Amino acid sequence: MELTKHTHSTVVLTKDGSALVIDPGAYTPNSAELVAGTTVVLITHDHPDHFDAGILNAALDAQPSLRVWAPANVATELGSHAGRVVAIAAGDSFEAAGFEVAVFGERHAAIHADLPPMSNVAYLIDGNVYHPGDSYFVPGVTVETLLVPASGPWTKVSEGIDFVRATKASRAVRIHDLTLNDAEAASFAQFIGALTEAPLLTLAAGESITV
Repeated sequence: MELTKHTHSTVVLTKDGSALVIDPGAYTPNSAELVAGTTVVLITHDHPDHFDAGILNAALDAQPSLRVWAPANVATELGSHAGRVVAIAAGDSFEAAGFEVAVFGERHAAIHADLPPMSNVAYLIDGNVYHPGDSYFVPGVTVETLLVPASGPWTKVSEGIDFVRATKASRAVRIHDLTLNDAEAASFAQFIGALTEAPLLTLAAGESITV
């Protein structure tokens, strides 16, 4: 399976001629192109850096084979599209275009106690790649490739370190990183590298690895 990191939190997995796109949000310049090249989209939550309703609704209208799995509030915003938009929650599992998907978690990491709780799910693909969305939710199952959020109003390096440690992943790939400058990126890599056993991979937008 190939993993391609795109801008911010958008990730594409490919195998056997199929592609799965996770979180093609408004911060990713080529989101529409990525969605046009797949039949499977997974959304972790409704924030615009992860979810662009305009792109997905247009694609659902234009691509009869496209299906979207997302939390209930996202699915409601998109509409059913003849059953091709599926609401999911923690504990669900399904097969999509040859990928086995398990769903974990229910809440976005807290930004501040004064803000209401926000929904967020995480996805484990083929028992290998774990995309947590905007959370540090530990799935309690084996993870080979952990996608680690690195920046944003809710992130914290100490919690990121504990997240990597708790998952015991074989490798970590940095995501949620659009707002990092070079100094912050170097600091994040230094602490993750020094305080966890998982090698941290920093991929440029469009760069791929085999997982």
